[in-house]
Amino acid sequence: MTTTMPVLEHFKDYFRFLHQSDLSRLREIYADRIVFKDPVHDIRGLVELEDYFTSMCGDLSDCRFEYLDEVVGVDAAYIKWVMHFRHPRLRNRLISVRGVSHLKFSDKIEYHEDFYDMGAMLYEQLPVLGNVTRWLRLRLAS
Repeated sequence: MTTTMPVLEHFKDYFRFLHQSDLSRLREIYADRIVFKDPVHDIRGLVELEDYFTSMCGDLSDCRFEYLDEVVGVDAAYIKWVMHFRHPRLRNRLISVRGVSHLKFSDKIEYHEDFYDMGAMLYEQLPVLGNVTRWLRLRLAS
């Protein structure tokens, strides 16, 4: 397990303050043939991943990750986190979203899949959609 820890620590250090991170350093963390998935994207390859992060981070005024827990195997890990971010299009309010990253790696990360609540991240932050989404959640919970 000692060989996996530098990969994970490097990953966590990079994303801890994502809005301040140098995107050219993604090459130090991810393999050229990285597969990256989240609730909206399915990205294949380092160049496409760099383009995605460049686009995503461009307008963020703050984005940082707080790590809560992790389960680490020989070549895979699950990391539980809270992402805190601010975006001008979402009234620059601090939004916090809980999620989990599933990582597979050797000397670099080869597979990265994020699981999070898209409603909490985006839909609930929009005036009309937010009210509808919150109403539906309450309705389903009762």
